Amino acid sequence: MPPGVKPGGGPFGVFMPSGYPSRIVCLTEETTEVLYRLGAGDRVVGVSGYTVRPPEARLKPRVSAYIQANIEKILALHPDLVLAFSDLQAEIVRDLIRRGVWVMTFNQRGIDEIYRMILTLGGMIGLDARAHALIEELEEGVEKVRDQGESLLRRPRVFFEEWPDPLISGIRWVSELIEVAGGLDIFPELRERQDGPGRIVGLEEVARREPEVIIGSWCGKKVRFDTIRNRPGWERIPAVRRGKLYEIKSALILQPGPAALTDGLARLHEIIAEASLG
Repeated sequence: MPPGVKPGGGPFGVFMPSGYPSRIVCLTEETTEVLYRLGAGDRVVGVSGYTVRPPEARLKPRVSAYIQANIEKILALHPDLVLAFSDLQAEIVRDLIRRGVWVMTFNQRGIDEIYRMILTLGGMIGLDARAHALIEELEEGVEKVRDQGESLLRRPRVFFEEWPDPLISGIRWVSELIEVAGGLDIFPELRERQDGPGRIVGLEEVARREPEVIIGSWCGKKVRFDTIRNRPGWERIPAVRRGKLYEIKSALILQPGPAALTDGLARLHEIIAEASLG
């Protein structure tokens, strides 16, 4: 074995140079889940307070919410890498960098970019082979659901409600997954808008597009179906008339990582397949 190299273990025969990160703080859940699925859960020393996957990660010290973090608590963990997500965590990233911490900020917004995040993260920690294997596993699952979606008798129109007030439609990976699952996102033109304000939609416009399915996923908040039913003009929407109102927990669908491509997608297909029957 070359000097300075230690075995990474596992069936892939990976060797981990000693310079790879070994104390990692994850400020969002999806990177935590990826690290565990790569067999590197022991390197995670701090997580987001919103972390639910995998369950054992909840035992790690919680150091952040989504746009807030306890910098001193993070520093006390002596991380050699902190993983962040999007411009919403820019201030946290700035403060950590000023304190001399190594930070990697991902910004994946679509299915292809989720795969890229996994590949990049695997390379950063010396587990390239495992990252490739995980991507192949996830791709196989997504394509299986795509085949099932394409076999539906028809593709129902879907409104995905990411937030109720203001009313925000689904982000890019959600819009893509709706189509994989066999549905038609009624606001496909908004999927490239990364910011929430760019995906604000009006009550009248939603009603005009006549969704046959409405799926709510209000981050950190339980969906209130009575709120949806009682919106002005929505009594004529097919989804409301027929009671096709659903909730998917945000931890399953609004984290751009494995959960969205597995359990989140499976639930989407289940909902859409039922609606396709009439």
